[in-house]
Amino acid sequence: MDKNTWVGFLLIAAIIVGFTMLSRPSKEELAERQRRNDSIAAVRLMEQEALRLSEEVNATLTNNEPTQQSQEEIDHQIAAVYGDLAPAAKGESQDVVLENSKLKLFIGTKGGRIARAELKEYKAYGDSVNNLCLFRGEEASLSFTLNTNNQRIVTTQNLYFEPIQSADSVLIMRMNTAQEDSYLDFVYTLRADDYRVFFSIQPHNMQNVLAQNVNELEMQWNQLIPQQERGRKFEERYAVLQYMMVGGEQERMSESKHDQQNESARVRWIGYKDQFFSTVMLAEDGFSSSIFESTPQNAASRYIKAYSTKTSVDFDITGKKNTNFTYFFVPNNYNLLKAYDKNNYNELFNLQELVLQGWRVIIWINQIFSFPVFDWLMRTGLHIGLVILLMTLIIKLIILPFVFASYKSSAKMRVLKPQMDEINAKYPPEKMQERQRETMALYQRAGVSPMSGCLPMLFQMPILMAMFWFFPTAIELRGQSFLWAEDLSAYDAIITWSHAIPLFGTHLSLFCLLMTAVNIIYTHITMQQQNTDPNMKFMKYMMYAMPLMFLFIFNDYAAGLSYYYFLSLLLTIVQTMIFRWSIDDKKLLAEMEANAKKKAANPSKRSGFMARLEKMQQEQQRMAREQAKAQAKRMR
Repeated sequence: MDKNTWVGFLLIAAIIVGFTMLSRPSKEELAERQRRNDSIAAVRLMEQEALRLSEEVNATLTNNEPTQQSQEEIDHQIAAVYGDLAPAAKGESQDVVLENSKLKLFIGTKGGRIARAELKEYKAYGDSVNNLCLFRGEEASLSFTLNTNNQRIVTTQNLYFEPIQSADSVLIMRMNTAQEDSYLDFVYTLRADDYRVFFSIQPHNMQNVLAQNVNELEMQWNQLIPQQERGRKFEERYAVLQYMMVGGEQERMSESKHDQQNESARVRWIGYKDQFFSTVMLAEDGFSSSIFESTPQNAASRYIKAYSTKTSVDFDITGKKNTNFTYFFVPNNYNLLKAYDKNNYNELFNLQELVLQGWRVIIWINQIFSFPVFDWLMRTGLHIGLVILLMTLIIKLIILPFVFASYKSSAKMRVLKPQMDEINAKYPPEKMQERQRETMALYQRAGVSPMSGCLPMLFQMPILMAMFWFFPTAIELRGQSFLWAEDLSAYDAIITWSHAIPLFGTHLSLFCLLMTAVNIIYTHITMQQQNTDPNMKFMKYMMYAMPLMFLFIFNDYAAGLSYYYFLSLLLTIVQTMIFRWSIDDKKLLAEMEANAKKKAANPSKRSGFMARLEKMQQEQQRMAREQAKAQAKRMR
């Protein structure tokens, strides 16, 4: 390296060292940080001890058992830890039910949190009796940290709330204090026929109970995601922690590995997502200083993911402004989630992004076509199998012109094969440039473009990919049976075995097998129509190997997706037969010869593509001649 490079490296190193030294906290800051950590640790220990004493008191009151300490001593120790929150340190843990036609929620007096959430219109796989349960008991926790006026740190998960049913749709969980007319309310509002729960934290005369400098509440939200579907591997792929920033930008955690992300900007909502269901928490004023963590669970566990969020929310200790949230316990139905954009916040929530829709172009196709058409067909009341069939027919009609153009291009190439063979025989591989020039001239005379068969396929690919993303995430398929498939949202195993085959699994899906068989037939028909070079037999075998690869790829996928591809390939074969019957090779050759004569009479009329291609060939030939001359000079 030269001198300037060394100087550059030294300057970069100096900047890095200088920045590190400047950003390093001072001794006073380190001491303050350590003091706070020690204080928190000590308070945690005292809180645990007070909790143990509280539980001992409750056990004594329940079972009339004697204790080693007097009630006065126990109350004194609890008061030392909790301060004015001591009355909430003792209580009885029970659940209060709040429900409507969509949800059944169990709200616990300990912690004042939602301890169990059920969706009444859905069942877990293999359970035809009980409601689908998003979480229960210790599978989920929500806790807020309170800083007391006696410099103590208390979490609401260890405090007891008094339930007050103010109305059928409203439940108040009240945390009482030692101060008269001073309390903290957790208010839950569940409207009729709605998947939303409105949650509000409302302080009342808490200025003398909590620290005066409190303007935020630290929040800890954890949840385990249980396996709800038949195919665990497939369900894990679509379970993800997802959140949206204030302003609309969305982020997704890793689906396959442990992931942690820190966000300093405000977050509008946080979604704990499964394949078909989500628990979403939205803050009216947003979450700040958030740390998200997603951890895949062991394959032997009944849980597939563990989600965790540490964040903060605005809090007005005077009670002039409440801290408001909206809970969503929802199925991942695109139209349902999109409808929640009509809200009172004058802001788009974009909850429909919880439904995985693919890449940018694919998302556009699904939004303007797949979801509206599928929803329209579902409203007809037809069986789901017929709905998929009709949707396949509609897609085939849309792409029919492109498929026909591609087939006609292949037919033109096929009828030109004798002339192509003559050119190849006339110009051996050593004269590749002359062979290409004659081939391009033949294409120009016949009015054939080499790209005319590829472009129609490129137009079809986005639609095929859109269906690849659409069917596995369509909750309408969940639990729907068709023919031998019990659930179109999962694989339709006809044979199972105990030991997994690498890259294949422990079962064989029938719709996937049928799709593979039809794909092989379609490949055979296609290969018959193409001019395959005898020297490229390996490529021919590769074409047949692709359908077999799909058998391994789609064996775990939703039966509805394999059923769609089976229908699509079957209809493509029918289309190909119709095209073959409608296009006569002799007439097509006569048409191309007539076109060649017209072009011979008007040589100036050439397609833009052919003109560019010819210009490129001429440029290549010129460069080749110059290189040959330069090489000849060097040899002299």
